[in-house]
Amino acid sequence: MTSIDPASRARLPAVAGLFYPDDPYELRALVQRYLDAAPASAARPKAIIVPHAGYVYSGRVAAAAYRQLVGLDPPIERVILAGPSHRVPVEGIAIPDVAAFQTPLGSVPLDLETIGRLLELPHVYSSNQPHRMEHSLEVQLPFLQMTLGEFSIVPLAVGDAAPSVVAGVLDACWGGPETLVVISSDLSHYRDYAGARAIDSDTAQAIVGRADNLDDEQACGCRLLNGLMRLARRRDLEVEALDLRNSGDTSGDRSRVVGYGAFALYGD
Repeated sequence: MTSIDPASRARLPAVAGLFYPDDPYELRALVQRYLDAAPASAARPKAIIVPHAGYVYSGRVAAAAYRQLVGLDPPIERVILAGPSHRVPVEGIAIPDVAAFQTPLGSVPLDLETIGRLLELPHVYSSNQPHRMEHSLEVQLPFLQMTLGEFSIVPLAVGDAAPSVVAGVLDACWGGPETLVVISSDLSHYRDYAGARAIDSDTAQAIVGRADNLDDEQACGCRLLNGLMRLARRRDLEVEALDLRNSGDTSGDRSRVVGYGAFALYGD
């Protein structure tokens, strides 16, 4: 079963009905409830870091970052959306050969001009396979659709990539206030509740301190985070922790939890 529609060249939803509602009315209502419960900020983020689990687990945490995007002027027109490849090994960074990503809320076009430039860089290549069933990017789209309205995306599935590679790719499409960088990453995985709280607290402090040496025990998107933090130091961005919880806080089961954090980067 394919998640690419050859007629429209759109990447179809792979986890709608699993990670989030596939009914558009139910999905809009759920995302809006999460956004309404999150505090607003007067600052304009250049980048955000958000989790990518099912909404029942991490939706409230993700909303803490997405709430910062509501009502921005000038509006954000392009989102560099990057997440780890969970199911398909990737050497470097893979970009899909499609024209749009489809969600229950509609279609989001790709910025094909920017993608064309990125494909000229080392370690960046075109492949649909890592994107077909990947959830780390897909679950961000309904939040972006609810907060930004019309925008285009540059979807990046990141595998074995050094911080310098990730930083270079992000820098190449950094843009101005019209461009937002979204890094999709969960934190620690399958620890007991107390252990997860301890390691996630240390990881959050490292992110706020713009450390670029996180490992897989701390975050599944560590390669993305390390690249972004290296660029944050170069561009003198300030990092703020907006929310830090785990699935034991949101779902109630504290025997084996996954950590979630939301962060915003300001400045530039």
